[in-house]
Amino acid sequence: MKAYEIQSNTGIDALKLVDRPEPKPAAGQVLIKVRATSLNYRDLLVVEGAYGSGVKYPLIPLSDGAGEVVAVGEGVTRVKIGDRVAGIFFQDWIYGSLTREKMKSDLGGGIDGMLAEYVVLHQDGVVILPDRLSYCEGATLPCAAVTAWHALVTKGNISPNDIVLLLGTGGVSIFALQFAKIHGARAIVTSSSDEKLATAKQLGADEIINYKTTPDWEKQVYALTNRTGVDHVVEVGGAGTFPKSLQAVRIGGRISLIGVLSGRGSEIDPMPILFKSLAVQGIYVGSREMFEAMNQAIAQHQLQPVIDRVFPFTKAREAYSYFKSAAHFGKVVIQIE
Repeated sequence: MKAYEIQSNTGIDALKLVDRPEPKPAAGQVLIKVRATSLNYRDLLVVEGAYGSGVKYPLIPLSDGAGEVVAVGEGVTRVKIGDRVAGIFFQDWIYGSLTREKMKSDLGGGIDGMLAEYVVLHQDGVVILPDRLSYCEGATLPCAAVTAWHALVTKGNISPNDIVLLLGTGGVSIFALQFAKIHGARAIVTSSSDEKLATAKQLGADEIINYKTTPDWEKQVYALTNRTGVDHVVEVGGAGTFPKSLQAVRIGGRISLIGVLSGRGSEIDPMPILFKSLAVQGIYVGSREMFEAMNQAIAQHQLQPVIDRVFPFTKAREAYSYFKSAAHFGKVVIQIE
């Protein structure tokens, strides 16, 4: 079979298309013919050697993929041949809290991922896709969608009339916008692109702010909320935006810290967290239990994942480069069939 490997940590050029033996499912495992995969910011960190010491090369990258079960090992009962499935990000995080051991089972990081024609996963590490979703749409769910769901629903307990601030228009933020709207919340979206903001508005954003033309966007958020602040910030920027998020959130509000798109480091003043009695939570994807609850909501509300572009399998490097350019709105997909 064909698969991509990261053979060293030298950037996107380290991606190599190689031949590997087609894997066979052992007891409790399923063989999946992968139909589509999708990219997350974490995948750039992995290919550029910036994801930490847990990555061992050569590695098949990408946590997110969907496909068809084409063979099962002895004792498999959760799925059957012909089922449409996606892998879960942490193969060992089924329910409960994340632990150090569960963290070692991350697809495309600690273990081989989904950018291959066939993969073998344990039956416990897959979920059934919602019927209405294509394989390309299903491939967008395991990381970005589950992360947004974990932040706003599982931990955030979002409710009608809450006000949510979403930074940017990447995969996590757009899923968060969709989840906010199906829960009756008001959403404020930021971006440096008026075109992307207009698209966010079409998806239901109640207020939009161009942070390039309005660099003090936290003040604009404050004004839009009658000088109260938002209930919840989905914080994907990191050190560069976190101080502004602290100013934009209301007293007693919540910040879900998810990404580091604007960089790491920098000194953070903890006093606003104290004075405003804020809940600041780190969100690292989620469990299979969260994924399955999210899929029920997606099916119930007929939610459609937002895909910016679909690249063929042979153009995986181009997909990475496009994703790195940050020109996308929503998700970037690599289709294998």
